[in-house]
Amino acid sequence: MTFLQIGLFLVLVILSGLRIAQEYQRAIVFRLGRFTGTRGPGLYWIIPIIERQRTIDIRTKTVDLEQQETITKDSVTIKVNAVLWFRVTDPEKAIIKVADFNSAVYQFSVTALRNIIGQHLLDEVLKEREKINNTLQRIVDSATEPWGIKIEMVEMKDVEIPLAMQRAMAREAEAIREKRARIIKAEAELEASIKLTQGAKQMEDSPFSLELRRMQMLSEIGIDNNTTTIILMPSEFTNAARSFVELTERQNKGKE
Repeated sequence: MTFLQIGLFLVLVILSGLRIAQEYQRAIVFRLGRFTGTRGPGLYWIIPIIERQRTIDIRTKTVDLEQQETITKDSVTIKVNAVLWFRVTDPEKAIIKVADFNSAVYQFSVTALRNIIGQHLLDEVLKEREKINNTLQRIVDSATEPWGIKIEMVEMKDVEIPLAMQRAMAREAEAIREKRARIIKAEAELEASIKLTQGAKQMEDSPFSLELRRMQMLSEIGIDNNTTTIILMPSEFTNAARSFVELTERQNKGKE
């Protein structure tokens, strides 16, 4: 073997060890089965035959958690699905600590979702989604942290309720609205009665205000041209008129 052949062989060996990792990739390098370090991004070199690598994507990944049928704390069977976002923060742990981190994250998230739904009432699941999402995120994140995984966000998408329960909730909502309407009406009647009582007391203290109110009612009634109005004169007016007539008659007799 000539020096040229040996040199060409060495060049080929060197070139065969060259690797390129993208900006969003990291390479976990093993030398004779032992971890030696993380390479990338960019161009790097590994020893052919002796060293081997595992490339891992460190971008945020989206995982759809399939619909789960579970029972709430108040024994209502519902179906829930969710979406989970996570990324690899420590490529070494993600490869060495767990065999398949994608499957591990998915399975643990599904289990945690079922468990947390079982700890809440149906009303809480429907009204406090954000709180449940945050709790689920903390639970999954604490479990996956030793694997070099960061759970960025968890969101429940749909909550499917049985048809019979939907009807019951609709009846409950209708009853609540009717109750609210009755309370508002009762409060309005109470306020009106208080105002009427105050008005009656004021009229009792000032008879003149009662006559003014009566005249106002007559003017309101008289707006309609087709309305026949019967006016009841107050006794004070009739007595005053009678006294005036009698006084006038006496004065006339005195002059005669």
